[in-house]
Amino acid sequence: MPADSPDSELSISLQGQLLLASPTLGDGTFDHSVIMLAQHSATDGAFGMIINHPTDASVGDLVPDLGSSALSALPVHRGGPLSTDELTFSSFAWSGKNGLAYLPNISAKVAASMVGKNGHIVQATVGHSAWSPGQLENELLRNTWITLRPTQSLLSQPHDPALWKSLLKTISPYHDLLSQAPRNPLIN
Repeated sequence: MPADSPDSELSISLQGQLLLASPTLGDGTFDHSVIMLAQHSATDGAFGMIINHPTDASVGDLVPDLGSSALSALPVHRGGPLSTDELTFSSFAWSGKNGLAYLPNISAKVAASMVGKNGHIVQATVGHSAWSPGQLENELLRNTWITLRPTQSLLSQPHDPALWKSLLKTISPYHDLLSQAPRNPLIN
């Protein structure tokens, strides 16, 4: 069976895991990105959202009729290059032995009820990231992404550009070195 087949060894489900962009993915949408995979299968492909690229907007800026809703001040993140005109809400919570519970595409009403709730993060996102069947597996074979199982510490860390470096350096000494590399080594 070819290595790039959806049924290859890398086609195990990565749903619920993080994808950290390789430093080689600079100067684009995925530059220093951390993606939470909401779905992943050999037959359906993969779907997720970048969780560490906040925009300068809040939900109230995009939906002014929210008034004083708990969602109004929530920062909006750029989730990926697809459907950038759609605002969605997701929740992160630690569920003990099951690990991180990630609920993508929750309703605004449910999101508002979770904002500020201890042990939960609610994130507003415009856009998402997706891969066709076999595409993510091919990118993993080319070392475009580094996979990481999320830990409870993800809930206490800011979901901003520094998250990429913070997570990458915890993997191994090699990854710690990668996290310290300049964005453009040719400038050094």
